[in-house]
Amino acid sequence: MMKRIFTLCLIFSLLLCPITAKAAVSWPENISIQADGGIVMEADTGTVLYGKNIHETYYPASITKILTALIVLEHCDLDEMVTFSHDAVYNVEEGSSSAGIDEGDELTVRDCLYALLLASANESANALAEHVAGSRETFADLMNEKAESLGCQDSHFANPSGLNDEDHYTSAYDMALITQAAIQNPTFVEISGSRTYRLYGLKRVSAEEFPNGYPIANHHQMCMKNTAVYYPGAFCGKTGYTSLAGNTLVTCAERNGMTLIAVVLNGHQTHYSDTKALFDFGFDNFQSLRVADYETKYTSITNDMLIGGIPSGEGISLTLSQADSITIPKAAAFSDAQASLNYNLPSSAPSGAVAQIRYSYEDRYVGCAYLCRRGAARTDSPSAALAENAILENTEAEMENPAQEPLSAEGSSPEETQLQIGEHRDSALNIRIPAGAAAIFGALVSLGIVSAVVITLRRHRRQQQESDQIRRHQRHRERMDDVSYSSSEFGRIMEQYRSSTTATYTKRPSRSRRRHFPFRRK
Repeated sequence: MMKRIFTLCLIFSLLLCPITAKAAVSWPENISIQADGGIVMEADTGTVLYGKNIHETYYPASITKILTALIVLEHCDLDEMVTFSHDAVYNVEEGSSSAGIDEGDELTVRDCLYALLLASANESANALAEHVAGSRETFADLMNEKAESLGCQDSHFANPSGLNDEDHYTSAYDMALITQAAIQNPTFVEISGSRTYRLYGLKRVSAEEFPNGYPIANHHQMCMKNTAVYYPGAFCGKTGYTSLAGNTLVTCAERNGMTLIAVVLNGHQTHYSDTKALFDFGFDNFQSLRVADYETKYTSITNDMLIGGIPSGEGISLTLSQADSITIPKAAAFSDAQASLNYNLPSSAPSGAVAQIRYSYEDRYVGCAYLCRRGAARTDSPSAALAENAILENTEAEMENPAQEPLSAEGSSPEETQLQIGEHRDSALNIRIPAGAAAIFGALVSLGIVSAVVITLRRHRRQQQESDQIRRHQRHRERMDDVSYSSSEFGRIMEQYRSSTTATYTKRPSRSRRRHFPFRRK
């Protein structure tokens, strides 16, 4: 009965606790584009600000060359020499983009990348693929492996150039992921954002006609200041077009510390206006906030941080990663984003990270930050050593047995939080308990604990009494054997004794029956 009453009281107290409503500012949606597929993503956080058919597959055309360039940069030195084979030069569609390179020409990897990204030269894509992997087919395997490692699930690549192939396709979301990785390479940004470049040593080019090298120009007009569609802040990207793919376009732009990636697939001569609409929507409606400048729940760790139940002490301290940010609507506050701790860290986590703070807004992932160990000198304090061991052991345990995270389908929140941060312990449901309700809840918990102890003691005492009764019975039989009385004979003697003292005998209750349960009703 007491257990049932305690459960009902606990449920009632939880019902008294108000749950904070969702953020007042809704996610902006005031945008439309003409292309069949499109996306605008914040580059640092990976937050999808807007998307249209982002997981539908389309032919990418020459924006494929972003992935080609990324793989080349990861496998080659820029000064390596590339020899153009007959197959590299002539195994292309008639009329497709070229930089005038001929069979037998030798160019550096740097030259080839400029031809690839500015002039969209298909012969350069083929030659680079052969240089890296020996053949275009083997290079395509590298492309698919790289795409998968970046999280792409909607893509398959069959060649390094993007020319028509029914087995060569991608999605807006996957191209945004590929571009997000590419712009982390400064060489890619420098080359793809260049206005012009000059190639030397081409057989088809007369040195007398072009004494300063054969010029090639960037096809991406939004990155060029003298064009009608120039977008302020646009710094790199890649164009694409085939009869099957239509217009495709990838563009990156930066304003006010926020970098956006826009992808347009199967455009209908509106790829530049669609991209402008995506950028205007992103920059006008969203902001990027550095977590270390706003997060307060996980930074007060001097006195109230427990790691594996052990005070952190002076030998261990944690700090927030300084570069991490979240992307939320401009009208929203940092506190409107919901945070949850995740201990199953990705391979990209920084060195010394012990936990990841994941942020969501209206059930959308908007960024993350890492709690990392500072590079403080180790002390000889036993508590400091135990605390550090607890970090490592508990983090490994969480990785092996990740718990569910209420705000994220990917993450999970442990049943017993390794990092218990005083009164700031986070909840993915953002439950706020008033002081009165908290006092009631605490009293009920204490009542339950006391009740459980009392019940356990009573059960133990009852078992002890039964054992004592059995022992008394055994001693009784032994005494009867000693005096040569049978049990029946002794029973008749005792019955006669009771009959003779009925008038004066009053049975007193046993001590155990006179004991009152402390919480019985009066």
